[in-house]
Amino acid sequence: MLLQLTAAQGPNECALAVTKAAQRLQQEAEAAGVAVEIVESQAGEIAGTWQSLLLALNGAAAAELAERWSGSLLRICASPLRPQHRRKNWFFGGRCFAPPPPALQSEIRFETLRASGPGGQHVNTTASAVRATHVASGISVKVQSGRSQHANRRLAIALIGQRLQEQADARTGAQRAQRRQAHYGVDRGNPRRVFRGAAFVPD
Repeated sequence: MLLQLTAAQGPNECALAVTKAAQRLQQEAEAAGVAVEIVESQAGEIAGTWQSLLLALNGAAAAELAERWSGSLLRICASPLRPQHRRKNWFFGGRCFAPPPPALQSEIRFETLRASGPGGQHVNTTASAVRATHVASGISVKVQSGRSQHANRRLAIALIGQRLQEQADARTGAQRAQRRQAHYGVDRGNPRRVFRGAAFVPD
């Protein structure tokens, strides 16, 4: 299951809310037996914050957890970045992507390669990284975050499924508008979940 958390075009306080949300989600995931992995990220302007996170959720309760974090989300607290600021409502958004259909794997060509970057001896001696290409569309992703080739293949399939879903969303005007709203705008009312204070405690 893939879940995107985004501050959209909100101010730095919204990016901070995304960061706090990721920490809270990790706690909820551990309690539910769900593994969480950062797949893609966009850093916020303030060090240590995230403007956007794409998370992979793996476990029996992954779909239920992702659904709880989908939609318009709201953090209510005084700005920790601008103490004199009157605004206390900081909106951000979540969107979950359905798991790819089982048949998708048969449409993908896989290549294995050595992982690059930090990781010590394990990275240098195992061909655990995977490059996956969806033959029909040409969509290609490289995944090396997992320790095993099997985990990286599974994540690559999910990422290609997400890219294909994004393409399908863009084919019609209504779906394109929905996708634009998910990425670039967050509904400023009717929040799905509300969190309060510096401790980011859910209502």
